[in-house]
Formats: sequence, C-alpha cells, structure tokens
Amino acid sequence: MDRVLQLEAEVAQLQQAVNSHAVIDQAIGVVVAVGQMTPEEAWDVLRETSMCTNIKLRHVAELVVDWGRTGELVADIKDQLTLRLRDRIM
Repeated sequence: MDRVLQLEAEVAQLQQAVNSHAVIDQAIGVVVAVGQMTPEEAWDVLRETSMCTNIKLRHVAELVVDWGRTGELVADIKDQLTLRLRDRIM
C-alpha cells in the first residue's frame, strides 16, 4: 500500500511538472513574439525577470501568458520585462 501511495505522489509531481513546462513554453512564445528574439533569449528574459522580482518562474510565466491574452501585466513584472526586452532589442 505504501508503494501505491508513493507512485501516486510521483505521478502527481510529474503531472505538475508537465503543466509547468507547458506554461513556461507558452510564455517563451509570447516573449519571442513581442521581443522579436530567439527562444533562448526569451528564456533568459523570463528567468532574469523571475530572479529580479523574486517571483517563481512558473508564476512569471503564467502572468506573461495572461498578458498575451488580456494585455494587462502586473507592474513589477511589466517593469522588469520592459527593461529586459529594451536591453535586448537595442
């Protein structure tokens, strides 16, 4: 029975990892389109934004994806993202 519980927990973790990866990939796509950059550069922008705002990368990615859909972005993320995009575009 312990083994079943362990495997169920492992499956739940893997499902969460897949979901996190998907939202991060979507956010990379938004940054690629907005910043006219490579996926690698967009990954760096997201990672740096996460580090500078002290917000988990998954949450930053969720906010960026929502921004792509709604046009609205939290001020802290918007400031950092704008700074990083401007630095890379110019």
